[in-house]
Amino acid sequence: MNQQQSRFAGETILIVDDEEVIVELAALLLKKRGFNVLTASNGQEGLAAVSAHGPALVLLDYMMPVMNGLDALRLIRQNFPDTYVVMFTGKGNEEVAVELMKSGAADYLQKPFAKHSLQERIDAVLARRYIEIENRNLLEEREALQQEIEQWNFELEQRVRQKSFELEQAHKEIIQAEKLAALGHISAGMAHEIRNPLNSISLYAQLLQADADLSAEQCEYIDKIAEEVERIDSILRKMLASSETGGAKRERVFPAAIARKVISDYEPRMTTQQVRLQLEIAEGLPAIEVDPNELEQIFVNLISNALFEMADGGLLRISLCAGAENVILEIADSGPGIPAENISRIFDPFFTTKDKGTGFGLSVVLRVVKGCGGRILVTDCNEGGACFRIEFPLFPQSVH
Repeated sequence: MNQQQSRFAGETILIVDDEEVIVELAALLLKKRGFNVLTASNGQEGLAAVSAHGPALVLLDYMMPVMNGLDALRLIRQNFPDTYVVMFTGKGNEEVAVELMKSGAADYLQKPFAKHSLQERIDAVLARRYIEIENRNLLEEREALQQEIEQWNFELEQRVRQKSFELEQAHKEIIQAEKLAALGHISAGMAHEIRNPLNSISLYAQLLQADADLSAEQCEYIDKIAEEVERIDSILRKMLASSETGGAKRERVFPAAIARKVISDYEPRMTTQQVRLQLEIAEGLPAIEVDPNELEQIFVNLISNALFEMADGGLLRISLCAGAENVILEIADSGPGIPAENISRIFDPFFTTKDKGTGFGLSVVLRVVKGCGGRILVTDCNEGGACFRIEFPLFPQSVH
């Protein structure tokens, strides 16, 4: 390599001066040192050259026609920060030097200048430019990495939060399954132990009813006994229904037809209570795998609960649509909603907020949904009230 060449050989340097002799001599010197050289005779031409070629360095005269060097310097530093500027000036006072440095000049040379001075200033400024640009790039890379790390941390926190929620839901579902299993054992025993004496009570009541000498008041008492026996038996049946897991026979069922049937049965009550119905059933819903009687029971229990909460009117929204691998049922009401402290308990057997409720309705819903491999979620609605969302798996032949 030629000893005269600069270690920054190959960089482009623009000379802007209206004195042709200085331009020619400086260009000759720079070319010998391996630089690519561009020239311009005034500040306006210099700006155009910087915009077109993006030189690493501009040698800029202070006094020029059309546009002086100081104005050109300010525009270059404002619009082209990677282009550094060394000023040529015939004025050697400190005031000019301070003005040039404040305006963004990397250095300045007073005319006339020596060859070695020009070489040293150019190499020094290019070295500083290289370091500053490298530092700036490193800072930008560090900032980008920090942003990337922050994004990773955010995504990780979101995933941890989601997984924690899923684990919490899974834990709740396990607890619910254990409660249903325990209820099954209790229910079977209770049904056997209670129904025997209950049957005896019913038979004795029937024998008493056959006595012709009973007064009207006594007959009324016996009727009350029979009604209470039937009520107890009904509670036992509901208890067994909420805990049975293996008796249902699942088959290919289209939920839209069952939804319309149950809704039709409840329309008179909706009219009486002034409850508006918003029904959204998607066209061409696929079949699901469930016992049709149990699916009807889900609609009955959820719609009945919703209407109970809207005794003075409101909005009942029922939606059926298809997902990728399931059919989604949503039943929402505009009632008072479910208190936060009750959300975790609403599917528990025996839990009810109704004066005459048995607490088995939602237990039955949960048992049916779990029995067919589905999922159930309950949330507050945006417009108030509660929203039940159930996801039913498709009947095998319906999965595409």
